[in-house]
Amino acid sequence: MSKITSNLRPELLTLLYAFIGVAIATSDALPGETRLWTIGKPIVTYWAGPAMTDATARQMAEGGFNLVWCTEKELDVAQRHGLRALLHDGLISPASLDAPEQREKLETLINRVRSHPAMYAYFITDEPSAAAFPSLGKLTAFLRERDPAHMAYINLFPTYANNDQLGTKGDVVTAYVEHLNRFVAEVKPALLSYDHYQFRAQGDGDQYFLNLAMIRRAAQRANVPFLNIVQACTWTPSMRVPTPDEVRYLVYTTAAYGAQGISYYVYCHPGHTGGIALPDGTPTPLYHALKTLNRQFAANAGQLQNLESIGVYHTTFKEQGCEPVPENSAFRIESKAGASDGDRGFLLGFFGRANKPSHVVVVNLDYRSTKTAAVVGPADMERFDADAERWVPANGRRHQLALEPGGGAMFRVKL
Repeated sequence: MSKITSNLRPELLTLLYAFIGVAIATSDALPGETRLWTIGKPIVTYWAGPAMTDATARQMAEGGFNLVWCTEKELDVAQRHGLRALLHDGLISPASLDAPEQREKLETLINRVRSHPAMYAYFITDEPSAAAFPSLGKLTAFLRERDPAHMAYINLFPTYANNDQLGTKGDVVTAYVEHLNRFVAEVKPALLSYDHYQFRAQGDGDQYFLNLAMIRRAAQRANVPFLNIVQACTWTPSMRVPTPDEVRYLVYTTAAYGAQGISYYVYCHPGHTGGIALPDGTPTPLYHALKTLNRQFAANAGQLQNLESIGVYHTTFKEQGCEPVPENSAFRIESKAGASDGDRGFLLGFFGRANKPSHVVVVNLDYRSTKTAAVVGPADMERFDADAERWVPANGRRHQLALEPGGGAMFRVKL
């Protein structure tokens, strides 16, 4: 203990150490250096939730969420529960840059919040048309110039948005590719986020994997991470409330495509049925499932964060956007079921470096029943225990596994 600290009263010393700990935890830069935003722990968040009280924050933290929506006054609540904050405020709008008084207020807001330990990102807007990209690009640059340590967050339309909504022309793929390309070029985002809701009252939508594949490719080209907002409720008779098994399917397919974030629509919101909590705060069945799934997603995605997503393949499913497993691939699945049995098969997400797969995420695409298969690798493998967050030996280079409905497992070549 130094002479300076040895003369302090114990309670003051405790406060000093706490202050130093917060300073270290919230700054990756040395004095005089500019700290840039990085994703940190993979994002687990939600859309449309209640006001951020201590009770709400406690429930979200226990549920495995790590990014919560906050007003400026609620930042301290997030900090008390070890949560990161996505700040929403009416000033965070392109219109604020066009009015000197509002612009000054926005600058003042940024100056107040940018050093807050819970601060993580600024929410700008949801599902903008391409016509809005130039003004959104100006606001993103404005925020980045004044606070490069915190992301400007914008969520994009899904593939099934029409041309008028997207602000681009052409068929589904053509219009969406142009929408993504223009967004990246004109806004220069730090992260790509989109939503896609596939669980209809009668059957499933047919563009879920197409959308995942297109976002994955766009994120790779832009060299940024991406986040998938998935369905957790219904808001119209034409959609259904997903079951816990269906949400498990969304969580693991999102991870297999290389996402570094997942969000759920909705947590709790008027006019919506299902969700993660009821209006009185009572957790729904999805909340109880997500207490495990959210932690598994963050653990799996964390292991993959510094690897390249090399390829994503489907053993039997042939929806648009699905690619078959290449011949002589590094990892493969051996299963008795096939497309002729009406089986959805398995999904394999390959990860590694220098285009050499070293990791694979295997997903059971049947969210109604458990499936058994053998995963075969190029050498002896290890399996990741996402609950314990540790690697354990697999059975050589061929490992027999049983995956619960919509469930997944991650393997790597033994080090």
